[in-house]
Parts: sequence; C-alpha cells; structure tokens
Amino acid sequence: MTNKINLIADQSALSAFCKNIAGSEYITVDTEFLRESTFWPKLCLVQVATPNYSGIIDPLANNIDLTPLLNIMADPSVKKVFHAGRQDMEIFYRLMKRTPASVFDTQIAAMVCGYGDQIGYDKLVAAITHHKIDKGTRFTNWAERPLSQEQLVYALSDVTHLCKVYEHLQKMLLTTGRSEWASEELQSLVDPSTYEIDPDNAWKRLKARTDKPRFLSILKSAAAWREREAMRRDQPRNWVMRDEALLNIAAQAPKDVNALARCRGLPKGFINSRPGQDLLAQVSMAAELPASQAPKPEPRRQLDPELAPTVELLKVILKRSAEEHGVAQRLIASAEDLESIASGQDSKALSGWRNDIFGADAQKLIRGELGLAISKNKVRIFKIASNQALAE
Repeated sequence: MTNKINLIADQSALSAFCKNIAGSEYITVDTEFLRESTFWPKLCLVQVATPNYSGIIDPLANNIDLTPLLNIMADPSVKKVFHAGRQDMEIFYRLMKRTPASVFDTQIAAMVCGYGDQIGYDKLVAAITHHKIDKGTRFTNWAERPLSQEQLVYALSDVTHLCKVYEHLQKMLLTTGRSEWASEELQSLVDPSTYEIDPDNAWKRLKARTDKPRFLSILKSAAAWREREAMRRDQPRNWVMRDEALLNIAAQAPKDVNALARCRGLPKGFINSRPGQDLLAQVSMAAELPASQAPKPEPRRQLDPELAPTVELLKVILKRSAEEHGVAQRLIASAEDLESIASGQDSKALSGWRNDIFGADAQKLIRGELGLAISKNKVRIFKIASNQALAE
C-alpha cells in the first residue's frame, strides 16, 4: 500500500476514489469527529482503505457531497470493517438514516479470538502486525484546517493496518468455526434502535435518589425537554441545563415563574425566556399526572447474600472456560448473568455457544454435579458422580 496520503477534498476526487473501491470485497473505515461543543458529533474526516487503495475524505471541504461513499456503505456486497465502531456507526446512521450494511468489528472479533476484553486498536495492531502506532496526534482538533502531515499519517494508519488485522481475524474465525459467535455479538452494533434517541428515556441517565411518582414524572418531563432543546440547539446537554438543576426542579415541582426562580442551577436569564416558559409548562403538566402514569425506575438488583459464594464459584468456572477457549470473559457472561444463573433464572449464557463452553457446566455446578479442586496450583473441575477430573 502506498505511503502517499490521498486527501480527498473535492467532488471529482471523491467520485473517482469511490469508483475504485466500489467493487472491493471489503473496506476498512474510521472517522475523526468532535462533539465537545455539540449534541451531534461533528464529522471532520472519514478514512477508508482497501488492500489496494486508501484515502482520507474531508467532509468539511466546500460543496463536497458524501453520497458516493454512503452508497458504498449501504451496499451489502462490500464488507465494512471498523474497530470499536459504535461511534462511527452512529455518525453513518445519522447521515444515512440507516445503519451501514454488512459490518465487521475487529474489536468484537478479537474478543472472540482470544485477544482480551475490548482490546484497543494500537495493541491489536501490534499483536497481529507487530507495527507500533504513534499516538502523538490522537487528541487533536480535527476541525482545524489545514491538517498537518503528521495528523494525516496518524488518521490514515487507523485504516491501513486494519486491513491486515481484519484478514487475520477473519481467517481465525473461519478456522475455529466461530464466525457465528462474532456475528451474534455484532447484532446490537447494527441494530438501528442502538442509535435512535428517545427524549422520553433521557431521565434514565439521571441519578434520582427517590422513586416517588410525582418526582419521577417531573424529572422525565424536564429531562425530555432538555434532550429536545439540546438536539434543536445542537449543544451538549449540560450546556442547556445541568443535571443538578433538573433534579432540583423535580424536587421543587415549580408551578409558576417565581417558584421556578427559586430552583438552583438555572442558566442566567432562563426563567423569562421562551425555553423557560416551555419547560415550566411541561413541568406543570407532569406534576398533575396520576401516580399510575409515572415512569417506573428499573428495579434495583439485589443478590441474596446466601448466593454470593455460588457466584464466586461461577466466576472461577467462567475464568477457566475463557482461558481454555480463548474468549474474553465478558463475551461469555456478565456479572448479571452469573447472578441470574445462581438464582435459577434464565440467562444468555445458558444458550447457544455460551452454553456449550460455560453454561452447561455452570448449571451442573448449581445442581451439585461438578466440584472444584486445586492441584499443582491449578483449578480443576471434576464430576461429583464419577470423581473423574474433566480434561483441561
């Protein structure tokens, strides 16, 4: 792959580049963006590579239209390869009104292939290609123009090395028969609901210390107002109003301007502004809702203290299974999964491939059919009935 940086800043160059990569089996993709002063991420660069072509697209260039690239992103015949692509996918979902088709995430694949829990791009590149990435320009203002050569080199390295990483991981998945494992984990990444924002759910982000219906009704209304206002202004939520102010409004339940003025943490001049009047109207209506219409907080999960030792034993089996099969522990079972199994409830760890490598043994432990022992500083699992140690 050539070391020359192909910076694409006009429509003809973009069209030519996309024509070259359109028939590729896969493209690797990364983005650079800013969102410190905005609600929506501000796209500053799109880096794309194949084994034969690479380029950096400047979406901030005058009159550039990303449609040729977005058409490729929507083409299911071209695999789109990201690393930890959640935020990249969010950007493309907003641009396309749908998620890109045919997606592969190397961080997810790496977890399936035994490279650890949520391994970073630079460490994965080093492990597979033995190339060390210079992270000196990682935190930079990508909206500034012109971009330095150092910035461009760093940005392009996020996709050029990804080609070898993808090919290596894809081969491992096929060799081990774990392609379906990775595909299952990709479902939430490609699910459009992952990127849809419902203002009525914004209250769930706030740390309410009470479950009183009236408080929660007002908090839900106030948080939804802030979410819509932040989206409309394209500003961070806390620039519109801080969390503490929303919680204070929910506690005070103001019915008029004077009462609203007594709430702490409101922006200067907010009370008599149109947004202030709108919020007050929303809060007043919420305060009158019957308790039956109040939002219900998620029940606090409390593990029976008597089950705590069982969970600890399950952790031992989980760790051993992860090491034996070369899969990240969190991919097999979460802490909540272990608690569910210990309490006799269903869990994703009890189905599919997870059940094959962990869930079945976990249930046998619960039923008293497996035991744990330490021999030569190693944990061994044995069948209670036959007292025959299982193969390591």
